[in-house]
Amino acid sequence: MKDGDLRFAKLLVLVNCSVPAVLIGWDSWQHRLGANPVKFLILTTGMLALIFLLLSLAVTPLRKLSGWNWIIFSRRTLGLYAFFYASLHFLFFFSLDRSFSLAGTWSEIFKRKFLIVGIIGLLAMVPLAVTSTNSMIKRMGGRRWRALHRLAYVAGVAGVVHYYMQVKADVRLPLAFAALLVVLFGYRLFSYVRQPKAVVAGQVKAGS
Repeated sequence: MKDGDLRFAKLLVLVNCSVPAVLIGWDSWQHRLGANPVKFLILTTGMLALIFLLLSLAVTPLRKLSGWNWIIFSRRTLGLYAFFYASLHFLFFFSLDRSFSLAGTWSEIFKRKFLIVGIIGLLAMVPLAVTSTNSMIKRMGGRRWRALHRLAYVAGVAGVVHYYMQVKADVRLPLAFAALLVVLFGYRLFSYVRQPKAVVAGQVKAGS
């Protein structure tokens, strides 16, 4: 892909990832968030966080299957947006549902197991966001960076379980997310196992 096309692709991904946040802000400004705006904001941002996280995990398998090596740039952008929406998800819960009460927030978290699972998922994403820059990759080295970023699957599992536990009736959507996560993890595991040890070692060293 030419440099100009790649820059356009990066801009396109960036803009499209921002669209949900803009729409949420606009609908909030226009008071069009439904009968329960707080619930809408919390659920919508949580869903967006899970969607973007799974999209980021799908980039590498898609690149390997399609041969479109240029799409690798989108993995970092999608992952950072997943963290952004997950942070909004918690912020809306903390501010709108718990009224910025630390005691009330911790009390609610420890009373409801699905909130504990959600916090684990959010905390797993923090080091991923912090170490997403090129300078941090160089500072850590490929081996350690790759090992750390396997936390993305921990965050994915926590996100899916968190969603499943808080759904009271129709669990088809969280189960669909779970199935996708299993497929993505299975593909990565299969690819790792079937590669010669020398190739795996070389990729780890290169940080690819």
